[in-house]
Order: sequence, then C-alpha cells, then structure tokens
Amino acid sequence: MIFSTDIWVAALIRRVELGGGFAVVARKGDARAGSVLVKVLNRSDGSAKLYAEATRGDGEQVWMRPAVSADEAELDQYISRAARIDPDLWVVEIEDRAGRHFLTETVEPD
Repeated sequence: MIFSTDIWVAALIRRVELGGGFAVVARKGDARAGSVLVKVLNRSDGSAKLYAEATRGDGEQVWMRPAVSADEAELDQYISRAARIDPDLWVVEIEDRAGRHFLTETVEPD
C-alpha cells in the first residue's frame, strides 16, 4: 500500500458505500503499517469470500484468496488464526448484494 493503512481502509469503505454496499472495520490494527483482510459477504446467495494482500514474485502487490472456502464460519476461523499471529491486522467486512469486493488493486482470479 502506498498510503497508511487507516487511510486506505477509509477509502475502501467509502467506495463500498458509494457503490451501494455496507462496510465496517471488524478489527482495527496498526494505523500505519497493518496488513488487511477483506471479507465479502454476498447476501443474495449467502456465500463469503476472503481476500488478503500478497506480493507476487515480480514484486507486484495483489489481492488473493488465502482460504477458498465460501463458508463464513470457516473464513472467520482463518481470520482468528491470522489475528493471533499478526496483532496489527485489520479486518474489513463488506456486505453487498452482488458480492463485490470493491478493491481497485489487482485481484488474482479465483
């Protein structure tokens, strides 16, 4: 991320709101350098997806799915484990009827 984490998270939440979704910071981490997990809940079909920041071998920052489950409880377990390892972790939860993630950065295909 180019910006501090708190500014980036605020911008993501604003994009979600402008797009008709709902977003909330479920876990607040370090304001400057915390990593972020984005959990997306698709209310039309009840599925969930989780996205995490990653760096590809070529150095490009991307978003990928660290857990491919669509079960919200399984994703919550992953988030709990990640938060125990990284106390600076942020978690943003997005609810959207179409299951959109609203990330503007590169997202690895499923």
